[in-house]
Amino acid sequence: MRVAMLQLVADIDAAANRQAITDHLAELSRDDALDLVVLPEASMYDFGAPDLDLAGIAEPLDGPFVRLIMAEASRLGATIIAGMFERTPDGLPFNTLVVVDPDGLRTTYRKIHLYDSFGYKESDRLLPGDIAPVVVDVAGIPVGLMTCYDLRFPELARALVDAGAEMLVVPAAWVAGDRKLDHWRTLLSARAIENTVFVAAAAQGGRRYTGHSLVVDPWGSIVVEAGSGPEIVTANVEADDVARARAENPSLANRRIPPTS
Repeated sequence: MRVAMLQLVADIDAAANRQAITDHLAELSRDDALDLVVLPEASMYDFGAPDLDLAGIAEPLDGPFVRLIMAEASRLGATIIAGMFERTPDGLPFNTLVVVDPDGLRTTYRKIHLYDSFGYKESDRLLPGDIAPVVVDVAGIPVGLMTCYDLRFPELARALVDAGAEMLVVPAAWVAGDRKLDHWRTLLSARAIENTVFVAAAAQGGRRYTGHSLVVDPWGSIVVEAGSGPEIVTANVEADDVARARAENPSLANRRIPPTS
């Protein structure tokens, strides 16, 4: 699988964000032979100030943001995973990942663990998704979906692996701060090592967020890593590497505590 991660700096202007995504993805074409393109959490619209009404800017799954992602997936001949705020009839929206391929919207993942930490309370503005792992096949590799704060909960990553995932995709808007970059790298590598999977994390950059989108291999080594600003990084993900890692480090097979239902 050939994967590209678009690290961007989203604004509180949906039209401007769509234009920025279009401009950045213009660097890519079908000739790049990409299978998967990953955009960060909240690519549609930034979280903004804590009192910003996200319900007022949320879009339906057939709105302008998803239509743009569908057009880009068709142009690139690739699957795109991107983060948005999804309108609901209940008022508060979901923090949603859409998975779109050239045929249209394949599935969604609604963030389970809302960021009620480090002095912030995401649950004041968003609804949590159902507790159910979402795994989707991309180019023959089962891909499990997580969003940002989900990374701090190893039980979700393990549930995705128990559901067949050989790669975890983690779009994020990882807020910058003391030791936060260390947390980001460490947790991504830990999820890769303990589950013997690839991890591909696409983050927002800029002054507010940590940036450093990266891909980690099943041995926990960083394959590629972005800086802090807008950037596209690419990597190859080989299913055979997962099999080799699991043969060398059969920790999943050696578990004595069974998976929980």
